[in-house]
Amino acid sequence: MTKRIAFLASDAPVAQTARAALIGRYGNAAPRDADVVVALGGDGHMLRTLHNTQHLPAPVYGMNRGTIGFLMNEYNEADLLERLDEAELEIINPLSMRAMDQAGQMHEALAINEVSLLRAGPQAARLKISVDDRVRLAELVCDGALVATPAGSTAYNYSAHGPILPIGSDVLALTAIAAFRPRRWRGALLPKTAKVRFDVVDPSKRPVMADADSISINDIDWVEIRSEPSIRHRILFDPGHGLEERLISEQFT
Repeated sequence: MTKRIAFLASDAPVAQTARAALIGRYGNAAPRDADVVVALGGDGHMLRTLHNTQHLPAPVYGMNRGTIGFLMNEYNEADLLERLDEAELEIINPLSMRAMDQAGQMHEALAINEVSLLRAGPQAARLKISVDDRVRLAELVCDGALVATPAGSTAYNYSAHGPILPIGSDVLALTAIAAFRPRRWRGALLPKTAKVRFDVVDPSKRPVMADADSISINDIDWVEIRSEPSIRHRILFDPGHGLEERLISEQFT
């Protein structure tokens, strides 16, 4: 039985060219009618595709027409149907973010990779960190901090010297970004069920922004972050090139 495929491409010319070639070969279905969604672009486009299709039953198979492509498979037009038949399924849960800004407005967003807090002015941020309603760090003076999922642990988290987490682990990474006080505090590993809260100390003098997969909120007062098990993103990878293998390989490069 022929698979119904929905091809979704980024705006990059190379991705649009690939989409046209693949539609000419395999046809194109609407995402709501598709058996599988094929995302063409880089990791940013893959994240957008996962967010936009999370309500659909079709899994997402990415082919790299971007830069890094950590979440993508290699691009090849010729054997797509065979690769889809043999692809292995990975299921990941996103983070949910609730952020209150200084005007008293509540913002909510989901993040597949990480939720990050970043200073938005010339002075370092001052953050109070609570885990499950218990204050764990009364003051972190830093450029920012983030909470990352295992799937996102090789992205911003790893660049900030956070740990790479095995894809099957029920763990979140809490990582400081350029910590000044405590100077040597690098972060913590937390159970996946943990609720993390950041309170911004002196937000008018030291403004902070929050970002969840490129959804940015300015002038925040506090942020709460937790894993969202009710949402299950289904991603397909070529055999031997799934997230677990990529996470291990990344640590030896």
